[in-house]
Amino acid sequence: MTSIPVVCAILKRDDLILLAQRPAGKHLALKWEFPGGKVEAGEEPEAAMVRELREELGCEVEIVAALPRSSHAYERGVVEMIPFVCRLAEGSAEPRPHEHAALVWVTMEALETYDLAAADRPVVGALNPNAAFGVSERRQPAG
Repeated sequence: MTSIPVVCAILKRDDLILLAQRPAGKHLALKWEFPGGKVEAGEEPEAAMVRELREELGCEVEIVAALPRSSHAYERGVVEMIPFVCRLAEGSAEPRPHEHAALVWVTMEALETYDLAAADRPVVGALNPNAAFGVSERRQPAG
C-alpha cells in the first residue's frame, strides 16, 4: 500500500487550536482536521508545513515543535501524519478557509467533540495524553 507523507499544523493561539472542515464532495467530506497537506517529492516536512498553510489558509506560521508521527490506513493508501505545533508569524494575515468549508478555533477540551478524520485522532492523543483518541489506557487519579 502506498505511503503518503502529510504534514498537519496544530496552530495555537492563546489556549485555542485551529480546526478546518474538509469541503463537501471531497474524500472525507465535512470531517474536521488539522490544516496541512501532502509533502511534495524532495521537500522537507517543515517547508511543506509553511507552504501548505500559506496555500490553504493564506497565513504565515512559525513552527514551534514537532510531535510524534503516526500513520493511518485508508482505502487509498497509508497516510503518514507529520504533526507540528505552530503559531502565527508576527504580522501574518488571519487564517481564511481557501480550500476548506469552515475554520474554527477550539479549546483542547472541545477537540474531542468534533468529527475528526481518523488520521488526525492520534495527534489529539499526542497533544493530550488523557484524550480519548489514540490512548490505549487511562490513568487513574491519585488518591
